Amino acid sequence: MSLVKISKTGVKLSFFYVENSGKSSLFSQKNAIMKGMKYHDYIWDLGGTLLDNYETSTAAFVETLALYGITQDHDSVYQALKVSTDFAIETFAPNLEHFLEKYKENEARELEHPILFDGVSDLLEDISNQGGRHFLVSHRNDQVLEILEKTSIATYFTEVVTSSSGFKRKPDPESMIYLREKYQISSGLVIGDRPIDIEAGQAAGLATHLFTSIVNLRQVLDM
Repeated sequence: MSLVKISKTGVKLSFFYVENSGKSSLFSQKNAIMKGMKYHDYIWDLGGTLLDNYETSTAAFVETLALYGITQDHDSVYQALKVSTDFAIETFAPNLEHFLEKYKENEARELEHPILFDGVSDLLEDISNQGGRHFLVSHRNDQVLEILEKTSIATYFTEVVTSSSGFKRKPDPESMIYLREKYQISSGLVIGDRPIDIEAGQAAGLATHLFTSIVNLRQVLDM
């Protein structure tokens, strides 16, 4: 015998009774599915993790430096951005007025046609189909929402945190703690490609994975 109930979050839960020694037990199909997963909740970074953006970000950064009459090689900027945007600015443009604003304008133009890493959509879907929840924490503004829509993955996310949300930037764990407490996350994995993602996740008391590729992540998750 089965029952269907819609939870407060809008998730359809199917329940079924199992006869055992004359007693009926109520099981959640969602919980049964979840037994095969290492984690229930996944907190993703965007750039360099879901979004293949470092080339476009590097091009925008070099272009912005040129506006100030500064020439810098691609590889040095690329590696600095891999650490963090703040680090890149401290390294190449520490005292340039309004540099961050101009860089973000150039980057936004470059990101009008966003590209995901191969396999991202399939992995998000596989996790969702097994009852997992997805969250996103990004330093970017609400352009993040446009990127998710353009890449057709917006519907996978329970909540998206952007710079407009008002939390401190990673590696501060404030945004992670907010998600952990709001959604009562007890089995969560933070996934990001930079040390600041890992530091934030660990400080929030969550498991972490330093992203290198979707193939490697699937191996870690046994999926």
